[in-house]
Amino acid sequence: MQFSRKKLSNEQLIDLYKSILFPRLIEEKMLVLLRQGRISKWFSGIGQEAIAVGVTKALDMDEWVMPLHRNLGVFTTRNMPLSKLFKQWQGNKDGYSKGRERSFHFGSKEHHICGMISHLGPQMALADGVALAHKLKKESKVSVAFTGDGGTSEGDFHEALNVAAVWDLPVIFIIENNGYGLSTPTNEQYRCKNLVDKAVGYGIEGIQIDGNNILEVYETLKEARDFCIKNQKPYLIECMTFRMRGHEEASGVKYVPKHLFEMWEQKDPIKNYEAWLKEENILSEGEIEEIRANTKSHIESELAIGFNSEHLLPNTVEEVNDVYAPRINRAQAIIDNSSTHDVIFNGTQSEKKFINAVSDAIEQSLQRFDDFVVMGQDIAEYGGAFKVTEGFVEKFGKERIRNTPICESAIVGAALGLSLQGMKSMMEMQFADFATVGFNQIINNLAKIHYRWGQQADVVVRMPTGGGVGAGPFHSQSNEAWFVHTPGLKVVYPSSPMDAKGLLVAAINDPNPVLFFEHKGLYRSVSGMVPDDYYEIEIGKAKHVKAGTDVSIITYGAGVHWALDYQKNNTHISIDILDLRTLLPLDYEAIKASVMRTGKVLILHEDSLIGGIGGEISAWINEHCFTSLDAPILRCASLDTPIPFNLDLEKNFMAYSRLGETVERLMKY
Repeated sequence: MQFSRKKLSNEQLIDLYKSILFPRLIEEKMLVLLRQGRISKWFSGIGQEAIAVGVTKALDMDEWVMPLHRNLGVFTTRNMPLSKLFKQWQGNKDGYSKGRERSFHFGSKEHHICGMISHLGPQMALADGVALAHKLKKESKVSVAFTGDGGTSEGDFHEALNVAAVWDLPVIFIIENNGYGLSTPTNEQYRCKNLVDKAVGYGIEGIQIDGNNILEVYETLKEARDFCIKNQKPYLIECMTFRMRGHEEASGVKYVPKHLFEMWEQKDPIKNYEAWLKEENILSEGEIEEIRANTKSHIESELAIGFNSEHLLPNTVEEVNDVYAPRINRAQAIIDNSSTHDVIFNGTQSEKKFINAVSDAIEQSLQRFDDFVVMGQDIAEYGGAFKVTEGFVEKFGKERIRNTPICESAIVGAALGLSLQGMKSMMEMQFADFATVGFNQIINNLAKIHYRWGQQADVVVRMPTGGGVGAGPFHSQSNEAWFVHTPGLKVVYPSSPMDAKGLLVAAINDPNPVLFFEHKGLYRSVSGMVPDDYYEIEIGKAKHVKAGTDVSIITYGAGVHWALDYQKNNTHISIDILDLRTLLPLDYEAIKASVMRTGKVLILHEDSLIGGIGGEISAWINEHCFTSLDAPILRCASLDTPIPFNLDLEKNFMAYSRLGETVERLMKY
């Protein structure tokens, strides 16, 4: 192993030695504690320390890093106290995630480290978002994301590199090629000769280096960082290394040929660097022993603090309250009482179609927040598939109205990355159906990040949804129930132009991830008076659309209009209509009030029956309002089939085709 100090001083070289030694000695201690049964699990990075340390040392302290399991050196190099790290690993309340996460599945905004999720690949798109924030703010900064050789097989790797290339983002991608993805060797992972060769396919620069040479890693990262900042381009670095322990200690290493351990033992990053420091008379044997002794002593004292944690006592109220980030600095709000459909507003109003109300909310928010970025397929010059953002690129520029490649996962991840840097973002799913290819980012990154380590996800995902337009099974699904089941998300589904604007403004102001469903069939078929000024309607509050005494219809979206049409044509029945507007969180007080007004409840939604939100509402009413019921709760929903293309088949599929018979059945009780 050849070391080149270049312009590094002795002090810098010694500092690098201390930095690379620290995680190694911590790991050796962890393995002892594991054998003693004092800790339960460990992912070892022994043999790979030079990468994590060298990369992090080359960065500014306020540049975000997205590490993985074997990157302990990232955390120690950012000076995170070992005592608190140990509390984190033990699942203690006073760790970094209040006992809610394990090992390295956590982050710290203070240290600019973003916690990984087990799916590995999504982290790279977050680095894209952080780099985009730097680019938009004209900051001379980069972001860095780690992946393993196995992780390069994931679609997220392709999407993240492609977006970084297309958008010219100052982001560095680090591949730790240690020969195995758990037990699967690289010859079963890919067919290209070297992973860095993939850089050419994305039109970006890349280099393969010795990942066990701390000086080579450090200097390469310094040069890559300078390149990214100067040229505003991404960079791919493949670090060749080896995992000297199992994927995690329980998995063992029987699948690895013995000669590989013998070969890589000779390439140990610490032993080789130590030997070179002695050869160059930078450190003596005695000084090395003193550094080791002091480091071990520090580890023991930190672990003594780490073991001194009180037993965690669950606090249910705290657990529930920490799912969402608190709202700060509320914008001007409309007074909207859920007991009436009247909105108190003194400004001027104009009649607008539903789609124009959505556009107004976005445009006024773009005017209000200079750091608000809108992203989606074809949303710039083309104006979006439904023309919601038509004309925006001329008003706000292509930096803020961003066309995206077809890569929903990466764009959701980039939106979250923008949030790490304190920016607001909105992504338009061209159709709500396409959220399936961004599902992991939504469910496992956006939804959980605040609960996991207190990081807000200030992201809105717009979801054009619903049928009635003959678009078939891939463009007309009602998939809101998929997300209602996920704590940490907010799910909003307006039915009127006024609500569409006010709720979308509220969603943009909310520091939590909001999925904003917009029924395509309402875009141009529904009009109403909408305040011209900027306003918001509180998320989580239902609207009492119409008072009635015979039967309650609890619904949302297009269902509100179906219920109103049915009432118009059946005046002999007095129908109480409640528009939920927000599906997560639900307005249980408004639901209860509607039940008590009539005693007979019909839950109406366009989604299929099984697994639809109607089942959850029905269960809640049975548990909390049973004595107020005069009949069984009935649900009216669409068929339990995919939504068909043929208009006659689609009409037969839709819930409204069975609304009349369901109301009549309920009225007979």
